[in-house]
Amino acid sequence: MPITTDELVAARNAWGEGLIAISKAFEEGGIDAARPVAEGVLDAAYGYNLGSVLFKPTLASGDQTFRPTKHGALAYFVGHDDEYPLDGGFGIKGWREMESVTSASFVEGDVGMWMGKVILTDKNGDVTQVDKSFGYKKDSDGVLRIVLHHSSLPYQP
Repeated sequence: MPITTDELVAARNAWGEGLIAISKAFEEGGIDAARPVAEGVLDAAYGYNLGSVLFKPTLASGDQTFRPTKHGALAYFVGHDDEYPLDGGFGIKGWREMESVTSASFVEGDVGMWMGKVILTDKNGDVTQVDKSFGYKKDSDGVLRIVLHHSSLPYQP
């Protein structure tokens, strides 16, 4: 079954809801509460069951810029991992709202690409905007999975 525009919207919204859930879990119970929530978000949204995920987080650098493994993605979202000492935990920054603004999308069969802006608001009302590209593939159960996630801060000349 081909991917639909509605499925792309639902996948982005689910990703944003997952990010917010990680933040709230951290605030309520610290890293021990946030880590299993983040693992659940990764299992539900990303295609690690399909192989490597091409993940370039917003705030990653050096030899750990790219995170093709679930372990690397988990460290990025919740920090607190000795193997990734520079990770502060992007998912535990108090997020409360996520909006996505589409620049363009492309779908062919069971593969879909989306590119645009994601606007995140934290519990203090501070807004962070990131440029994102998501690549999706439907798995054998027909579930849309993120297989490419590239994120960067907007260019500031």
